[in-house]
Amino acid sequence: MDSFEKDTAKELTRFEYPISPIEKGYNNKTLYINISDNKIVSKPVTDEMKRIFTGGKGFGLWLLWNAIKEKTKWNDPANEICIACGPLGGTTLYPGSGKSIVVTISPLTQSVMDSNVGGYFGPYLKFAGWDAMEIQGKAKNDIIILIDGDEGIVTIEDAEGLPADTHLLGAVLGERYSNGSPRSISTVSTGSGAEHTLIGVLNFSWYDKARQIYRYKQAGRGGTGTVFRDKNIRAIVTKFSKMVSDINHPADFERLKQGGRRYTKEIRTLDPTQNEMAKVGTTHLINIMNDYDLLPTTNFRFGSHPDALNLGKEVYRKKFHPGFDGCWLGCSVACSHGVKDFTLKTGPYKGQSVWVDGPEYETIAGLGANWGIFDPDFVIEANFYCDTYGLDTISVATATAFTMECYEMGLINKTVTGGLDLRFGNKDASLEIIHQMAKGEGFGATIGLGVRKMKEIFARKYGADPSIMKDIGMESKGLEFSEYVTKESLAQQGGYCLTLKGPQHDEAWLIILDMVNNFMPTFEQKAEALWWFPMWRTWFGLNGLCKLPWNDIVPEDNKATPEPAKVVKHLQWYAEYFSAVTGMEVSPDDLIEMSERVYNFQRLFNLRQGFGTREHDSIPYRAMGPVTKEEYESRKDRYDKQLKELGILDPKGKSAEEKLVALRKYREDRYEKLKDATYKRRGWSPNGIPTIEKAKELGIDFPDVVELISSYQ
Repeated sequence: MDSFEKDTAKELTRFEYPISPIEKGYNNKTLYINISDNKIVSKPVTDEMKRIFTGGKGFGLWLLWNAIKEKTKWNDPANEICIACGPLGGTTLYPGSGKSIVVTISPLTQSVMDSNVGGYFGPYLKFAGWDAMEIQGKAKNDIIILIDGDEGIVTIEDAEGLPADTHLLGAVLGERYSNGSPRSISTVSTGSGAEHTLIGVLNFSWYDKARQIYRYKQAGRGGTGTVFRDKNIRAIVTKFSKMVSDINHPADFERLKQGGRRYTKEIRTLDPTQNEMAKVGTTHLINIMNDYDLLPTTNFRFGSHPDALNLGKEVYRKKFHPGFDGCWLGCSVACSHGVKDFTLKTGPYKGQSVWVDGPEYETIAGLGANWGIFDPDFVIEANFYCDTYGLDTISVATATAFTMECYEMGLINKTVTGGLDLRFGNKDASLEIIHQMAKGEGFGATIGLGVRKMKEIFARKYGADPSIMKDIGMESKGLEFSEYVTKESLAQQGGYCLTLKGPQHDEAWLIILDMVNNFMPTFEQKAEALWWFPMWRTWFGLNGLCKLPWNDIVPEDNKATPEPAKVVKHLQWYAEYFSAVTGMEVSPDDLIEMSERVYNFQRLFNLRQGFGTREHDSIPYRAMGPVTKEEYESRKDRYDKQLKELGILDPKGKSAEEKLVALRKYREDRYEKLKDATYKRRGWSPNGIPTIEKAKELGIDFPDVVELISSYQ
């Protein structure tokens, strides 16, 4: 469908509200919408809510906690989709200040999921008058929610006749609602793939004025888009056109401007000589990960490949369209690159010329190297279809790589795959899987259930060996691994599998510090890092910020500081940023304390959902070490040396099988010791549960929280 006339939309309900100026980063109210009965309510944000939960993810967790009961399922009408920005979000003077955070119960993990995403929606929602929104219930038919921040109106409208896939839908909605000002519109939507899988994403838009197109970032992890479509939401639209630089009404505007200028100048000066984010985005990581044996290839079996640089930064430097590519106004990192006029070779849009947002590192590593495919144009096409279909490229990549290995090992065959020759490197079969996911057909529909469910199905229906699938199925807590090889970094094993939501690198990315620099040789040092870094990284999600400016461009003298990994100068700058906006004078330690409250609360939320204990912090063995003889032999010198120097086993004269068993016992034991040390540092019990003392210390000892913790003692 190419157009959609506004007067054909049936308005189901209307809510009018006064738009008040933002005060020191806050509106002091949230928007509640129940789409089962079309109820719309404004809720107050108290000073206590701000003190304990700060904003962003914190607000989303608190709203969801109070909306659902113990062990509420993802597809229960009571489940919510919560979207928030944060007190610092929407600042145009400070780099990386345009993030939204989505919170919901995940179809994959059955527990609480958070996802940090760019685009203009979160700031526009805030400027429209709301610190957060929560959507509960299920609509009878497809609907659109419109939040008009110019007029102070929220409407729920019938969405009959709208296109299913994002690249078409976003353009139609922009034309429909913008009244000739497309930059005033931002949408949240998903695509046909989210309707038929458990790995749907939400696409958050912004209008690229120079290229005159709507572009998208993804709230990618955990099936947020699947929840969205289960509720029969076709799209959420925000409208706001009254931008000014001091729109957050900061407590000290001059201090904010000075800090923003300083940070922007540093990025523009140093980025060209460091990672070149403004030119190649996150594609520079392909080269680095391949050099350090950390790039996942063929289902994380190996960490490098001779053809890896076919997917590297120099290839995409030539393919990315030149020009400014920030996903929020004023962000000098400008890392959101894309490919213009790409002609699709497959699928329902075959032969059409499209804009493709990305690809970024995770997508290239996953849909490329992890599938044994080193063709950049293939990755671009797969990227486009995953985005417009509303599919998480990380889960698509890791789940499909698992099935490819199962296929090559003979655990499944062509009868199971519907005739697809699903070996590594088969580009045609790989794209066909993505198209099947969008239609809910064939073997693609099975892969769309995720690794955890596939392991159960393959064992029950096809007699596949559960033990080998447990070792090679790269999921934890039900969430597929993001795209880094962790075999040689115990700290990053913890950084993935001690996470709250599952193996995603946004809590702790410690590979280089641990494996390359050996900055944390003891369990206690690793545990300290697995306390500090998740707490610090959580802070960005509380405030509506992107973490990339913090450590992807660093001060010239950073290496000479006592703790270069923390980028201490930037910590101080962020403390000044928060102080300038909110008027609350804080130090870097105060920022960590903000995060620790929310982090521990989210762990307890997992506990209420029936998870959040030691057993759920498990990890597939491939994340710890080599599973197969082939993996061992590929790095034989490394592993033999470790066995000998660590006193595990004299490798001389031993078979590969004997050496695999000895190495595995050692590494599994170390992982359990890491759990012990990390739980202790976090103030948790040996079972991985925050203690009542820790809850009291952080001020989250609400009666229901104390009752919950007590039930596990």
